[in-house]
Formats: sequence, structure tokens, C-alpha cells
Amino acid sequence: MTDHREHQLFALLQRYSFQTGDFTLSSGKKSSYYMDARMTTLSAEGAQLIGEILYDRIAPLNVDAIGGMTLGADPIVSAISYASNLKGNPLPGFLVRKEAKGHGTARQIEGHLKPGFRVVLVEDVITTGGSFLKAIEAVRQFSLDIEIVKLLALVDRSEGQAEALSRVPIPCEALFDIAAFLQAPVPAQGA
Repeated sequence: MTDHREHQLFALLQRYSFQTGDFTLSSGKKSSYYMDARMTTLSAEGAQLIGEILYDRIAPLNVDAIGGMTLGADPIVSAISYASNLKGNPLPGFLVRKEAKGHGTARQIEGHLKPGFRVVLVEDVITTGGSFLKAIEAVRQFSLDIEIVKLLALVDRSEGQAEALSRVPIPCEALFDIAAFLQAPVPAQGA
């Protein structure tokens, strides 16, 4: 971490999101730790840092939109979109539902996504890569003429995502690896 903002974001994730104990993950696996990134992504300071840091990583890619699977990606997409507007390069966002809604427009993808777009998909915590794979599939079903340039997550739990995502030729990057949180001193409660 060379950027002071990344140090700040790490500290927020450690304080608000990283927990130890006995947890069951969405995959059904048991874990002695849990990263509830929403506690950071939904905080004002966390949203600002995430928007700035991820926008700076995405801007050189010359993309047309950013998106991801609802619920983990929702605040991240909004934060990046907001930061992009402040920088004078507004990037719209889109969200991918787990399945198409059964009413109204019956869409699986909500927001600003069009054929021909270059996009980045974002996620809060990547474990097995399943959310990214679902988002990729939904985007490709929407239009084969969309280029997914990169997959970008806040935290990588390093539990099989590399193998799962090796089937898709899309670069994947995480700001932080879970090992950094496991090795860091535990902050005092209420800090």
C-alpha cells in the first residue's frame, strides 16, 4: 500500500468490517473470520475512499460504465460513479440482479448498460469468484458486444477464485488480500 488513502481504507475495513468468530459463508463453508465489507462501503468515509481509489484505478482503462452484482457492488458502483463525476469524467453504473425481476421491465440488469460499452465489474469481497461469474454471464446475455475490461474487488479471501475465474480471460485484481487482515493487530473495540 503506497497510497495513504489505501492505508485509511484498510484501517476502516479492519475496524468496521473484519470480524473473528464462528461464521457460515454464503458458499456454506465454515470460517473463523468474516469480512462484512458493507459496514465500510456504506459508511461516509469508506464510500469516499472507495470511490476515489477505485476511480483512479479504473480511469486509465477508458471504460463507459461500472457495475456488479447487487448487493455487494451497489455502494461501490455508486461511490465510483460519484467520484468520477467530481473528476469531470462521469461514469454511469449498472447493477446485476441474481435473477430477472418478475414484474415491470423484467430486467436482470438495472441502470446504464448498452451494447458496445467497455465496462469494469466490481465486488466487495471475492471468495470463490461466483458473484463475478454470475455478473459476467448476465452481461454477456444482455449483449455479446460488451467488453468486460477488468474485475475489481476490495478484498480477496483467496478461496478458489483464481481457479474459477481462470475460465474467463478477464484480469482480476483486489485492493487487499485477507492475509493482511489476519496478520494485522486487532483494533480496540469502539475505536
